[in-house]
Amino acid sequence: MKQVFTGILMSGFIAFSTPLAWANPNDDLHELIEDVRAFDLANDPVSAGQEGDAAALSKLPDVSASSSAAEAAQTKVFAERLEAFPRGELSTANQINADLLAFVLQSRVAGAEFDQAAMPFTNDSGFHTYLDYVARSTRVTNVEEGEAWIARLRQVPEFLSAHRANIARGLESGFAQPKMIVQGVVETMSDQLENDAMLPSLLAPLDALPASVSEADKARLQTGVEQAFAEAVQPAFAKTHAFLRDQVLPKSRDSIGISDVPGGRKYYESRVQYFTTTNMSAAEVHELGKSEVARIRAEMELVIEESGFTGSFAEFLQFLRTDPQFYAKTEQELLMRASFIAKQVDDKMPGFFGFLPRLPYGVRPVPAAIAPHYTTARYWPGDSKTGRAGGYMVNTYDLKSRPLYELPALTIHEAVPGHHHQFAIAEELKDVPAFRNDLYVVAFGEGWGLYTEKLGVEMGMYNTPYENFGRLTYEMWRACRLVMDTGIHAFGWSKGQAKACLIENSALALHNIETETNRYISWPGQALGYKIGELTIWRLRHKAEAELGEKFSLRAFHDEVLKDGSVTLTMLEVKIERWIARIRGK
Repeated sequence: MKQVFTGILMSGFIAFSTPLAWANPNDDLHELIEDVRAFDLANDPVSAGQEGDAAALSKLPDVSASSSAAEAAQTKVFAERLEAFPRGELSTANQINADLLAFVLQSRVAGAEFDQAAMPFTNDSGFHTYLDYVARSTRVTNVEEGEAWIARLRQVPEFLSAHRANIARGLESGFAQPKMIVQGVVETMSDQLENDAMLPSLLAPLDALPASVSEADKARLQTGVEQAFAEAVQPAFAKTHAFLRDQVLPKSRDSIGISDVPGGRKYYESRVQYFTTTNMSAAEVHELGKSEVARIRAEMELVIEESGFTGSFAEFLQFLRTDPQFYAKTEQELLMRASFIAKQVDDKMPGFFGFLPRLPYGVRPVPAAIAPHYTTARYWPGDSKTGRAGGYMVNTYDLKSRPLYELPALTIHEAVPGHHHQFAIAEELKDVPAFRNDLYVVAFGEGWGLYTEKLGVEMGMYNTPYENFGRLTYEMWRACRLVMDTGIHAFGWSKGQAKACLIENSALALHNIETETNRYISWPGQALGYKIGELTIWRLRHKAEAELGEKFSLRAFHDEVLKDGSVTLTMLEVKIERWIARIRGK
């Protein structure tokens, strides 16, 4: 899964109005795209700083209610402006640009109907981990940038104050996270505050200072970061931690489904459509999930038989969850195993892809302060412009919950040919609007990640029945998501009912099942994109294989799927249909 941060709504206002007439539709579309980009960068100083805006390097986003309202109003203007476009007069390339811009703007308009800023966190990420993410994506290369970084840290009190106001508003209206999710964030913030746990991350940007910067300046900048931490960051986090613990937690709701909050059912319907990029209903998604669970369970039974295990399905799961042979003894061992698998996959990539991007990736541990409530692994995007490799982030907390038989599927999904490969390709797209280089459509991105896990069978990455069962466990994990997410948020399921799908049908560690269930509770709909996206890609591949016969090239198919970056599933289907027709006609 790609690393994202929920609830960080950007702010500010630049007036962009709708022109009275279209002089040249293609040029006018690019003008609109540039207006949206300028607006987004004006409201997102972190991205603007990464794009070269020196003044933005000292700022954090304004997440106040007034700024969110201004953003929503301007987004509506942009959406209306695009809606009026004469689409038939656009070039083929601009049809893609317009479709993707429409997806972005329409999603924002739909989201603006709900007070999403009131829930600026999930169980493992959000406003409280945002600063750590910013720090790890920042490289200070001169004294001026170091001073800007210190100034940015000193804005943390204002940043967190706005978030406290948003959370308090949600608590009052009822549009808020459940008590159990708030409790987890309180615990994470306790870990962040203990023994200055955040300080190493905040100092890390200074590691990029070149030798040409004097030792005196380096020492001065380090002192500046330490002072900003002690005087601004730490007190603001402590105040926010106390606010969540003493004011929010006692008043938080006990129910877990988003349909239980005011406007929650409509909100969930909008999330289903957004995360799947389809018009499927929650009931349709639920039934699809149940059928996939049954299909995968049958495949699992065959793998157990192949392994030679003679006990029941439940006994096999217990064996996998408890036998020491399946677990690393040290964090270093886990990271080394993940790294070795990653290099093995790298070795096979040219046989399955014609185009290989240049940006490399590293294998890193999830930061200790956030690891207890964090998912098993995640991909943190790199950036060649600022000199950051992609990061395959492996959670080394609680080693007994990190089975080695899952590592091949996990590595393939998060690194290559999964998220790193697709993100690096998108970053290198040429002659496209800048927003497409970092656009992330969940159904496409996570669907691709899950597709590649099964592609790993063809790549020869599963060497034992246990590793193949680990792959099927991961596929079952995503199938259960369809059942669990809709069960919780549309059908009133309890947490126990939801967890049962994974406990009874997968070898996932119980700690991970707990963490993942909390994630679905706190992030309605996001879990639905994976399986629906994966099934779409496989359906299109099988269609291409059947219709093209000997003309079918798996390398060319993969390149075609990824060459435009993230797209909606509808756009992907149209694109592959055209590709099939083009290849057939050669």
